[in-house]
Amino acid sequence: MGLRARLAVALFGTVTFVFVAHFVYWEIPWVPPTYTPCFEVDSMVCRVTRKIPIGDFAQFGIVLAASVPLVGLLVWWVLAPVRRLLPAIAQIGPQNLGHRIRPRRGRDEIKQLGRALDTMMNGIAAGYEGQRSFAANASHELRTPLALQRTLIEVGMAEPLTPDQSTLLASQLLETNARNERLIEGLLVLSQADQGLRSTAVQPLDDITAGVVDSHARTAADADVKLSADASPYEVEGDAVLLERLVRNLVHNAIKYNQPGGTVAVTVGAADAALTVENTGPVIPPEQVARLFEPFTRLATGRIDHSGGSGLGLAIARSIVRAHGGTITATSLDGGGLRVAVRLPRADTRADARTAK
Repeated sequence: MGLRARLAVALFGTVTFVFVAHFVYWEIPWVPPTYTPCFEVDSMVCRVTRKIPIGDFAQFGIVLAASVPLVGLLVWWVLAPVRRLLPAIAQIGPQNLGHRIRPRRGRDEIKQLGRALDTMMNGIAAGYEGQRSFAANASHELRTPLALQRTLIEVGMAEPLTPDQSTLLASQLLETNARNERLIEGLLVLSQADQGLRSTAVQPLDDITAGVVDSHARTAADADVKLSADASPYEVEGDAVLLERLVRNLVHNAIKYNQPGGTVAVTVGAADAALTVENTGPVIPPEQVARLFEPFTRLATGRIDHSGGSGLGLAIARSIVRAHGGTITATSLDGGGLRVAVRLPRADTRADARTAK
């Protein structure tokens, strides 16, 4: 029986009991205590008793005393389904995230509560599993270059090296160390974005994007990729450093995963998005696009190659967009390539002006 039905039964039972007790009270062969108010004495007690039916106090007291145990019993019975949930909830913990209440079918409040708790636990378990997978992947990404560094150092210590060999060894160590720095920096930025924004201000997204595009012009030219930008005025409320990192990651990926003679088109202030980055490149199956936002993954083998980058670019972009209250989506293009659209709420410049005044 649902909680609502139990409350209805409890209310009906309480009212019925009061009426029955009232009837029994007058059917008992006894003389109930009475009190006759005084009418002649002009005192405070007489004035009060003339207005309050003190003669009914005995009846009310006896019925109330008889009703208290019944009300307590009814409350215990009404809350019984809630008590049955407590052991199941108490079993949930970090080592038992798969436990579920699994209530039976029904629309009463207790079953709805059980289903809501199961839904909440599904989300917690998914988040916990995601964090554990992320930690495992990060450990793998850090262990691989560290093992490579150890090998290079052992090779250098095993036998004397020529100047050319020493130069090659040093360059390989520097390259491996630079990759470690990029990975650690990416992890720090991702952690900062996941924690949210500590302070915000109105930021010109068009100016930030223009600066990022200018800084990547040489990289695009070296990769034989045509980089273009169409930036309309668009202001958002957020953190300038994180917004710049967002645009930089998207533009960098668009150039890196492109093809000779390809293009990268960056647009700010379009009708459907605050920022769009569209690039040519290899054909991406539509069902695989969502995986691009997972850390340390690629479509071919499930893990990024180690030829540069930390594998956190789109994961960082997603966290930054979420921290700014927006959404980011990616769409594969028919001829190959990708279109990434970032939707961010436009800043209310008039409200900010009033606040500054």
